[in-house]
Amino acid sequence: MSGGEKKYIDQAFQENWIAPLGPNVDAFEEALAAYCGVKHAAALSSGTAAIHLALIMLGVQGGDEVITSTFTFSATINPIVYQGAVPVLVDSEPDTWNMDPDLLERTIQERLELGKRVKAILVVHLYGMPARMDRIVDIANKYNITLIEDAAEALGSSFDGKALGSYGQMGVLSFNGNKIITTSGGGALISNEKKWITQARFLATQARDKAVHYQHSQLGYNYRMSNILAGIGRGQMEALDTMVQKRREINRWYRGVLKEVPGLTFHTEPSEQYFSNFWLTCIIMDPHLCGTDREKLRLALDQENIESRPLWKPMHKQPVYSDYPAFVNGTSEELFRTGLCLPSGSNLKEEDLARILEILKQEFSL
Repeated sequence: MSGGEKKYIDQAFQENWIAPLGPNVDAFEEALAAYCGVKHAAALSSGTAAIHLALIMLGVQGGDEVITSTFTFSATINPIVYQGAVPVLVDSEPDTWNMDPDLLERTIQERLELGKRVKAILVVHLYGMPARMDRIVDIANKYNITLIEDAAEALGSSFDGKALGSYGQMGVLSFNGNKIITTSGGGALISNEKKWITQARFLATQARDKAVHYQHSQLGYNYRMSNILAGIGRGQMEALDTMVQKRREINRWYRGVLKEVPGLTFHTEPSEQYFSNFWLTCIIMDPHLCGTDREKLRLALDQENIESRPLWKPMHKQPVYSDYPAFVNGTSEELFRTGLCLPSGSNLKEEDLARILEILKQEFSL
């Protein structure tokens, strides 16, 4: 917490706005839209809810297909299956670790040749790193397929100076407790299309029709964000740029400490087009050159009560999704085998970094 959140929470209590609507919700949505350079935003209960509503509004249903990244967290894929649709999983490119544009186009061509109904492309910006949006937007336009951006990990990141989440017809943000900013739990759907955000708000409040009595003409959901949590979000937005700067400083610190380690590679911006919030600092390790491996380093940190985690296990290797179509090139599997997310929180103190440094020195013989 930055310290600025409490005034908005107190304001909600003083004004008795303890509900899934209110001044904090309105102001938080306005701040998000302005920051991301879009016209509209709907504050919701989670990023998963935002993806789900986006798919509902696109009419995704049983038999349809949504092409998405295999190298991601399951929350990206789950809403596709909620709708009875088929997730078609596409592997990563080595540079960004995000969806491979060449493989994406090949996937589209093959699915269309099979007569499949491809309703959307759902691209993920992994660990805050922008996907290759120039290519992906061109491909989506070429085949006239709606593009949704899962920017849950990427608030504060940009491609060609344009905020992530603003390239697609709809963008998804997350404010879970581990994200660059948090509302404890929460998310948002952003878009330049007013009709989609208006409809998202309607569906998220149980699809209640305009009537003095409770009337419902279509299926609704309880997906709106509370005014209390939106108050936390307002305070967090005021500190967002500072938090991005802190994450990037932590990333630079790790690079300085580990620059001499052979066989160790950082998740890196490929060019000046890319600006990552470095939500997490991630590395891949060649055990033959590093003198240790991903799991040994993770366990050494864990022994000192310092959490680190392997990179995402690809969705096509997850038991629940292993039977869905997957277009793979081996990149995500290799990243999972050799990669580690290092402690990267915005609140890391000098003494925390000193503890981490001792383990790194020990494991890499620095």
